[in-house]
Amino acid sequence: MRRKEIIAMLVAGGQGSRLGVLTADIAKPAVPFGGKYRLIDFPMSNCINSGIDTVGVLTQYQPLQLTQHIGIGIPWDLDKRNGGVTVLAPHIKGEQGEWYTGSANAVFQNIDFISQYNPAYVLILYTDHAYEMDYSKLLEFHKKNNSEVTIAALEVPIGEAGRYGIMNTDESDKIYEFEEKPPVPKNNLANMGIYIFNWPVLREALIADNKVHADSDFGKHVLPMLLEKGHRMFAYRFNSYWKDVGTIESYWSTNMDLVQTLPEFNLYDDFMKIYTNADHQPPLYTGSNADVRTSLVSEGCEILGRVHNSVLGPEVTVDENAEVYDSIIMRNTVIGGGAKLFKCIVDESCVIGKGVVIGEGENVPNIEKPKVYEAGITVVGKLSVIPDHVSIGKNCVIYGKTEFENYPDGRLASGGSIVHEMNVEEAEA
Repeated sequence: MRRKEIIAMLVAGGQGSRLGVLTADIAKPAVPFGGKYRLIDFPMSNCINSGIDTVGVLTQYQPLQLTQHIGIGIPWDLDKRNGGVTVLAPHIKGEQGEWYTGSANAVFQNIDFISQYNPAYVLILYTDHAYEMDYSKLLEFHKKNNSEVTIAALEVPIGEAGRYGIMNTDESDKIYEFEEKPPVPKNNLANMGIYIFNWPVLREALIADNKVHADSDFGKHVLPMLLEKGHRMFAYRFNSYWKDVGTIESYWSTNMDLVQTLPEFNLYDDFMKIYTNADHQPPLYTGSNADVRTSLVSEGCEILGRVHNSVLGPEVTVDENAEVYDSIIMRNTVIGGGAKLFKCIVDESCVIGKGVVIGEGENVPNIEKPKVYEAGITVVGKLSVIPDHVSIGKNCVIYGKTEFENYPDGRLASGGSIVHEMNVEEAEA
């Protein structure tokens, strides 16, 4: 293999449990976003836009759709003989296989993949963030400061700093201390989970830390260890749009950012375009009585009703007199005539029956998973069916093919759940 100056490793194996049923049967990086995109499209597109043409994607949990989406990397111009994109799943070494047990452990298990390119630098990326970044500027900063580790950093509101890993720096932005979710933070400079390492430093650190921590993690173990050993570490200040979309509330709010008249985050920026693996779709059709306002509607949709302040994926149908407000509707879903949806997330290939009302009632946290569903957003899982003329409150969860008798008096109160595990035959039907 020809030597590369820099290669990227994308940590994409997490389950994403904070996204609830949206990741019931799909890896978090493959979750649809902004209509026709998926979360992994952001780091993949950023890499090719930054001149990085060698990418390893570390997969583990429910990797099928993610692997199919990546393919051989054609949409991102990563279908190359020397480099390109490589999907790296856990594999057998010696007599047995070994799961990835932490972010650094996943990279450690693929040292041979990195070593074949003998890069000067390795870029580590996570795949549950929505942002556009030119990593070449990050690398330039890394070189200019003669840094061994550079961490992209974002200034967050001081009142929210306790939710993040915080870095304390001197006047040159050299890091002298880490604080993990401090109750009383000293500053508001948050770790974005974007790292550049000198490869020899990273290789030595991965080997050393995996002897100590079976679940070796960059934030918890590797970075503090390198700082303690005196390695030069700098914070690179990023001052553009970046959102962690790892929760139901943040996923919904980040999608809603896209529908503003002048969105702060523009998926169609000519200079930092986001690419995806999407089929060609027929044109969008809006009927004579359709009413579409401040919404992002993908190709192939058929809108006969009302859609306000919402994001629709490809081939969504909104029948006559149906109304959709402040919602995310994913591909190939049908919203039946007369249905009314308020602040919902409806996953792919769902059927919402005629006259259904979703999202009205008290804002009561979900009874079974109050920490996941608490922001007033009702979530309908992939391939779910909701029968005609039922009413569903806020913070509810629907998953599976439900019948009218599953709704006492035709209603599911706020905070309720109806979860029907689907077998293979039902999913394929």
